[in-house]
Amino acid sequence: MFQIRTARNIGVLLMAGLIAACSRQATAPPPAESAAWTRFASDFVEATFKAQPMFAVQSGRHEFDGQMPDWSRAGIMAEISRLQQARAAALAIDGNSMSPAQNFERDYLISVLDNNLFWMAKAEFPFRNPAWYVNQLDPEVYLSRQYAPLPQRLPGYIGYAKNIPAIAASIRANLRTPLPRTFVEYAVRAFGGFADFYRQDVPKVFAGVQNPALQTELSQANAAAAQAMSELRDWFIAQRRTANDSFALGPELFAAMVRETEGITVSVADIRKAGEVDVARNTAALKAACAAFAPGATLADCIGKVSARKPPQGPVAGARAQLASLRQFVVDKGIVSIPTDEQAQVEEAPPYNRANSAYIVIPGFYEKNVASVYSIAPPDPAWSKAEQAAYIDGETELLNTTVHEVWPGHFLQFLHSNRSPSVIGRLWVGYAFAEGWAHYSEELMWEMGLGNGNPEHHIAQLTDALWRDARLLSAIGLHTEGMTVAQSEQLFREISFSDPGNARQQAARGSYDPAYLNYTLGKLAIRKLRDDWVAKQVAAKPGSDPSSYWRAFHDQFLSWGGPPIPLVRRQMLPGDTGSLL
Repeated sequence: MFQIRTARNIGVLLMAGLIAACSRQATAPPPAESAAWTRFASDFVEATFKAQPMFAVQSGRHEFDGQMPDWSRAGIMAEISRLQQARAAALAIDGNSMSPAQNFERDYLISVLDNNLFWMAKAEFPFRNPAWYVNQLDPEVYLSRQYAPLPQRLPGYIGYAKNIPAIAASIRANLRTPLPRTFVEYAVRAFGGFADFYRQDVPKVFAGVQNPALQTELSQANAAAAQAMSELRDWFIAQRRTANDSFALGPELFAAMVRETEGITVSVADIRKAGEVDVARNTAALKAACAAFAPGATLADCIGKVSARKPPQGPVAGARAQLASLRQFVVDKGIVSIPTDEQAQVEEAPPYNRANSAYIVIPGFYEKNVASVYSIAPPDPAWSKAEQAAYIDGETELLNTTVHEVWPGHFLQFLHSNRSPSVIGRLWVGYAFAEGWAHYSEELMWEMGLGNGNPEHHIAQLTDALWRDARLLSAIGLHTEGMTVAQSEQLFREISFSDPGNARQQAARGSYDPAYLNYTLGKLAIRKLRDDWVAKQVAAKPGSDPSSYWRAFHDQFLSWGGPPIPLVRRQMLPGDTGSLL
């Protein structure tokens, strides 16, 4: 999964500098609009919805409910060909006939295509990595998104379920073996989890639908889907016999990933250096905060003390109480514009979706009057009392998570991307942009005074920052430097003081999600852009307070939708030759 945008037109913003620089007194002609580009962008979106109907459903186009993509080898190769042809066709349109806004939109669309083509064609994830499928199979939209009453959503789920046996067969046929053992274990848990979820949870969700014919159809489709996933799980269990540790992309492909999915041309070595600098900065700040909060304690014990103070009424009630105060803090401090009165809801995560401790589900652009839901998962009741207690965030840790997910993190950012003038900006928000902004928001709120200088608040923010730093260094180590999963696990424990269970999970994730470095990478790129953009404003008005420009920076940054951050940098700093990090 992640916001202020004024109603200013992108084309007007782009042309402002040119108009101001013009020495003539006459009004400059309006920028040209290319009908060819407008038609192409619209046609591309519709073709993508047809080829990737689950993406259409997630975006709120519910005429596609129940449809699923063709994930056979032939279907995947056809999709790769479609994307390649779309890329060539986009570049063939004469940029001189397009307005500045359209040229930016084309660059944005090319980045979307390059991202998809990297994972599908270059990294070959449909043929190497089961996570590519798992990440696109969640039927949450039919189960808990309130875009229509349950009786109307049930046929969509039934259509989804009917497609699962063919999808399971395609996954098995597509993946090349032997597979890395971390991939195998992830797949066993994920596909086995789907099987259990279909059998145990789905019937409960739709139990109140009073339609015998639909209930019979649901029962049959769901049973077949569960059986297909159970058989797929068993197939992965059999792969344990030949599993290996060959998960690394390698230095060349990893660099291509950063370049082609995020537009970042900084060398991997320099990204590593930036990550190490961030580790040192955050560790020094953590030591200072702990010295004030828990004098004489080790850093691990200091963090444990923060975790021990739980929300008195539980995390769901605690998060609900935090939302109003966080929103008001954003308003009072003038951190960023809030474009609407929309509010996020807080709920306990449903039993079928508790893999993550906290997450937010945000409606698609085409859905109206559907609430965003910030979900918090309770601990597993089968765990020991000690494990259940450890799982629940401390009060300030929960506050930092609420900042990340809602104010001013993912929820606010998507309020803005959903209002982008560009359909591309409304539909595609990149990994580094979304997670970078949400992670940047955590430190931003501390810098703006959240917690009134209380070191307990700072410790919670810094602990999460070091956790994301460890992801960056782990991704680089695992995929370019021969780091083992065990060594990655140790890195998480040493850098971010993670408990053994979380360290193991994060180390394994790095093997099949190499792009999880984007939390810190995005944050660092946003911080650097802010500093460089603000410096330009201060240079034009010497003596002014740099922080007085932060709101304007945040407003402009979020107005672009969610493209690769280097694209935003080129728009906000025309002619810039500075470094991204």
